[in-house]
Parts: sequence; structure tokens; C-alpha cells
Amino acid sequence: MSIVTISRGSYSRGKEVAEKLARVLNYECISREIILEASEHFNIPELKLVRAIHDAPTILDRFTSGKERFVAFFRAALLSHLQRDNVVFHGLAGHFFLQRISHVLKIRISGDLEDRVREEMKREGISADEARMVLVNDDAERRKWGLQLFGQDTWNPLLYDMVLHIGNMGVDDAVSIILHALDQPCFKSTVESRQRLDDAALAARVEAVLVKDFPKVMADAGNGEVFVSVRGSLVDEKIIIAKVKRLAEKVDGVKAIQVNIVPFVVED
Repeated sequence: MSIVTISRGSYSRGKEVAEKLARVLNYECISREIILEASEHFNIPELKLVRAIHDAPTILDRFTSGKERFVAFFRAALLSHLQRDNVVFHGLAGHFFLQRISHVLKIRISGDLEDRVREEMKREGISADEARMVLVNDDAERRKWGLQLFGQDTWNPLLYDMVLHIGNMGVDDAVSIILHALDQPCFKSTVESRQRLDDAALAARVEAVLVKDFPKVMADAGNGEVFVSVRGSLVDEKIIIAKVKRLAEKVDGVKAIQVNIVPFVVED
């Protein structure tokens, strides 16, 4: 059993690769469902969110701690889905939260700009210059999305196990290469790798329930024991710890909680 995440640009045929791979493997294929699930916490209409995805950091700034809350909900929703195993996820940011999970094969799909321009022209009925401008802007906005929301550059090859260029290589070729990679022992799930994913998912769910009250919350987990760091005044240490524990104990899977308070830094 394995998990595949595919990062892609517009018209790079990454969506086709993901969907065909999922069919061949009989895996679940998910994408924007995760973002939409997270967006429900903000009561943003689906169409509005999808169309505005490129300037999402601006939209989220309208909400108190919008960025932190969105990232927390997105991470919790994604990792909970991936715990099912046998999943292909294609979309933004999935690989950011999975770097230490060995049975997740992380892939970046890229394509020739001129091939993408021709596809954009055909689908949208626009000129080559218009299509090229749209794609260049789209690539820049996707990159900005990753940097502003997650602090990571989606173009960084070190985030991926494999970068595939769709050009001479077609969709079928890419799927074949990925299937071969999945046969390698290093991408097979193990007891240890599944536990690591379970721990990450539990930490993410705890952060999601705490982030509204503690925007800078950070959580880690190991076998049901959760370690939480929040910012606050040491004067209110007992009150803060009690509140964190009360909220976090409601999360399924939490067996014990340790809370660390990081004092506010007052600048002169």
C-alpha cells in the first residue's frame, strides 16, 4: 500500500496522470475536495473559492488568523484522508506535510510552456500571447500561494522524489514510470511509516481545534501523546494550559497532553 502526491502546473497534464494512475491502481483520487473541505470553516462559497484560489492569501487575510486557520484545517483534512492509504492526491501543497513519510511517493509534473500555451489556446479560444501571459501569471501565483501560505516553493525539486517532464514523455509513459517506482521497497508502507503518518494526522487535528484560540499553535504527537506549544503570558499559565487540554482532549486518539507556553516577546 502506498500514497502518491502529484504537484502540477496548469495544462501540464498532471491531472490526467493522476487520474489514470488512480484508475490503474484502483486508488482513490482526490484534489480540490481537501481545499473545499477546509474552506467550509470560513463559509466561502465553493465557486468563489475555486476561482479565487490564486489570491487566497489575500482572501484569508479578511478573517482573524485566516492564514493559520486555513493551513491548519487543510493539513488536518488532507492527512486524515491519506490515513486511508491507497490514495493519489493531485493539487497544491500536499507534499509539504509529508516529507518524513516514507511510503508517500512525491512527484512534480512539468510541461513545455509552448505545449501548455497551445492547450490553453484550444480550451479557452484565446491568442498565443494571451495564453502565454495567463500561464506565466498562473505559475507565478501558484508559486506565491505556496510561499505565502506554507512557506515553501513548489518549484523546489528537493521537495519531490521524482520530477517528470511531459514532452517527449506522454501521460502513459509517466504513469508507467510511477508504477515502476511504486514497486520499489522504499515506497511500501511499513508499520513505522504508517505510525508516523498517524502521528502527523493526530497532531494536525489537535492544531485544527486549537488554532482559533491560539493562532501560532504547534503540535507534535507520538503514539497518542501530544506535545503542544502555544504563545501566551506566563501570568496566565494555568488558565492557558487548562484551556488547551480541555479543547485537545476532545480530539479522537489523544491519550495524553503536554503543554509548553512560549512567552510573548515585547519589543521596545
